[in-house]
Parts: sequence; structure tokens; C-alpha cells
Amino acid sequence: MSYSERHTSAGPSPSKAGPGGAGLEPGSFRDPESRVFYAGDRVYRALSPDGLADFEALAATGLLDDERVVRTERADDGVVALGDLLVHQPAGILRHERVPFVSYPYEWPFSMLRDAALLQLDLLLAALERDMVMKDSTPYNVQFKGARPIFVDIGSFERMREGEPWVGYRQFCMLYLYPLLLQSLKGVPFQPWLRGSIDGIAPGQMRALLSFRDRFRRGVFTNVFLHARLERRYADRPNQVKQEVRRVFKKELFVSNVRKMRRLVERLAWNPPEGVWTAYGERNTYTDDDTRRKEDFVREVARARDWRLAWDVGANNGRYSRIAAEGAATVVAFDADQGPVELLYRDLRGEADERILALTMNVADPSPGLGWRGLERRSLADRGRPDLVLALALVHHLCIGANVPMSEVVDWFASLGAALVVEFPTREDPMVKKLLAPKREGLHPDYEIDFFERRLGEAFDVERSARLQSGTRVLYYARPKRG
Repeated sequence: MSYSERHTSAGPSPSKAGPGGAGLEPGSFRDPESRVFYAGDRVYRALSPDGLADFEALAATGLLDDERVVRTERADDGVVALGDLLVHQPAGILRHERVPFVSYPYEWPFSMLRDAALLQLDLLLAALERDMVMKDSTPYNVQFKGARPIFVDIGSFERMREGEPWVGYRQFCMLYLYPLLLQSLKGVPFQPWLRGSIDGIAPGQMRALLSFRDRFRRGVFTNVFLHARLERRYADRPNQVKQEVRRVFKKELFVSNVRKMRRLVERLAWNPPEGVWTAYGERNTYTDDDTRRKEDFVREVARARDWRLAWDVGANNGRYSRIAAEGAATVVAFDADQGPVELLYRDLRGEADERILALTMNVADPSPGLGWRGLERRSLADRGRPDLVLALALVHHLCIGANVPMSEVVDWFASLGAALVVEFPTREDPMVKKLLAPKREGLHPDYEIDFFERRLGEAFDVERSARLQSGTRVLYYARPKRG
């Protein structure tokens, strides 16, 4: 299987310097025929002789012209200097388009994972029509440019072999189908499961999570109950199973199975709780005047210069992410609540927006490095540092809700090295009062505006501030101190 999906990162630090200054991508080592590396700001893929032959067959099909596939071109300069990139001697080099910011399926809302699954299946069907196939079926081979999914692992395509079954079926179930079923049927968020296991949910595990009645749901018995039973029965005889399958497996059966899976995935649905729909329009305690003043403040900063990458931390319905996008090439909108992120993604998808990437993430517990040596999946900060951060309606949730000391919050802001638009709600603010209500008196003595301003001034040059008319919220625009 190939895990070369993260080659499109917005600026990761290569894990190892290779020949000629090339830096290897640590997440692409699993495919012996294909390895991603970086040279300067460019992203490349080295191919073995077999990998190059597969690529040439793929190029002849015209699939590389599909807008759903990452833009790719041959770039064979310097092949002789890349001897240790692959188990085999490299035979060719590809150059890929960069995706502005890399995300992972454990950060996606439901519809995002579902759209990635449908893209995977559609491209597999298109490949089968051209006697090509995919060697794996992982969502890590899909990235999002805003709300548009893009398949980025060109090395996953290979020429079809006679009698070869769908080798990526089990992986598709574990990383796509089972997470979607878990949330669609049981209302259980899949993100913690995928973050907890890089390989996803095993058939036996998924079987244990479903009830007897679930087996009668369309597609569940075959893909979960029967799958788990057969896997358990033939666990010690993989070669026998492989030989038997190859004797009876035909391309027509392969295509039929993929089409059935697509229909199953397309039917799966999940909607946020009704209260989230109601609150999505506007979930805050602001007056109309406060909202207008806040929008103007953010818009003035956003339009002050051309920002490369902005983070909107605690984005909720994306109101300020959209304003940030007026001056930023890419905006990553984070929120710990999957509900508003799901709705925001649907809106962005409907608008064909490619500038705002909506993700589910709690910055008090952000995505860590995962996989082999903790490098296959990078931590949040290692995937590309922002040059603008919006932290609106966030500080009180971190300090009071998550018990993070004020100094730690400001230190984290400073560690990002970005310009900062931050909002401080005072103790008189209704939301702050709500958060403090169940707490013991005097538990958060550092949550005071004077202390916050002092710590902010130590780490940043505060360009300007503005108190909203309600009097309980103050906005600040600050830049990191130089030197």
C-alpha cells in the first residue's frame, strides 16, 4: 500500500536530507515503487522501473488530465543523484502540484470523509475502464483544496493483473466505510477512532460495535458481519484464499463490487443535532453593533497585506474565516465541534470554495505526530506555519473551559510566529460568567484583562486594540516582536 499522500504539504520540514539536498517525505515509505521527496519549494516523486511503467500506462489513459487528480508532470533532471530514495534504482521523477495545507481524515467532518470515499471509488471505476487499478484505498491519499477533494497519490495507480481482486477492499472498509457507518448508524464520531489507529477500524472491531438488528441494514451484513467472519476463519490461510479468489475473480465482478460500495457510501448520511443547525446562523452573545465592529476590525487586518496562510481557531460558522479569505490565499478554519464544521463544509462545497479548509480540531488537544516514528502523520504546527492567526471567542474557552493557564495560551500564540487578532472577553461577559459558574470561587485568578495585556505585550507588539460597544470584549491586533 502507498502512503505517499502528504507530499503536497504547505511547507513541512523534510525528515532527512538526501542526495543533492533532497529531503525525504517520511509518510511515503510504504510503497517500494514510489517515494516522495522535496527539493527547495518543489515536491517530487521518484519511481522504480515498475513504478515508471505504471505511470506511463496511466498517462496514456488520460486520467492525469482529470481535475480531481493532482497536477503532475515528468521531471527527470537529476535522477542519477537519487540513489537511496527507493529499494530499486530510480527510473523516473515526477513533479507535483502543492496543496496549500495538508489535513487528515481524523480532522474531517462526516461529509468530507464521505466525499473523499466517493472520489476514491469514482477514480477506481475510471481506472478499471482503462485496465488500470489502485493498489490501495486510503483516505490519506486524498487532500482538500478548500472544499474540493483531490487525489494526490499518483503512485497508487498500477496496471491491472488478470484475476486480481480488489486488493484495497479491506483498507477501504477500515478507513472509509466503517468510520462512516459508525457515525451514520450509531451517531458516534469517527475522528477519535481514526486518530487512535492509523490503520482504521478492523472488521472484528466494527462487528462488535453493531447490534443484531444492524445486520439487516443494506450492505452491513456483507461488508461487516460476513467480512469479519471470513477474516477470522481464514486468518491462517491467506495464500489459499488468494489462490481461490484468483481462480474465480473477473473484472466484471470487480467493477460490480465497486459500484455496490459506491451506492452504499452515497446513501450514508449524518446531520448535526437540531440545535447546531439553529445556532449555525449565529451563535454568540454579540449585539448587531458589536458584530459589525468586530467584522470591520478583522477585515482591516485581513486586507492590510497579502497573507499566505491564515488560521481561524475556534471558527464556529466560519463568519470570520470568510473575512480573512478576503486577504489570505488559504484559510484553515478549526473548531472542536464537528456540527458547525460539517455545516460550514457543506456551504463551502456548494460555493465551490477552494480557499477555506474547514477542519474539526480541539486546539487544547491538537493532532499529534502519528505512525512510524511519529512522522507518518505530522502534528498541526509541522504542516505549515500560519502568518496570520484569528483567535476570536477562544481565550476564555482555553483558560476557563480547558484550564490552560493564561501565560501558556499567550506562549502558544507566540510560538506560531504569526500576526495575531485575538479577542479577550472580560469577567463581566455573559459567556465567561457561564463558564465560571460551576467553578470554585477564585480558581482562575490569572483571567484578568490587565494580566492578559501584560503577557501579550511581552510576546507581541500590540498595534492596536478596540473595545466593543457592549464593553465586555476587547480586540487586539499584534505582531511578533522582532529579534
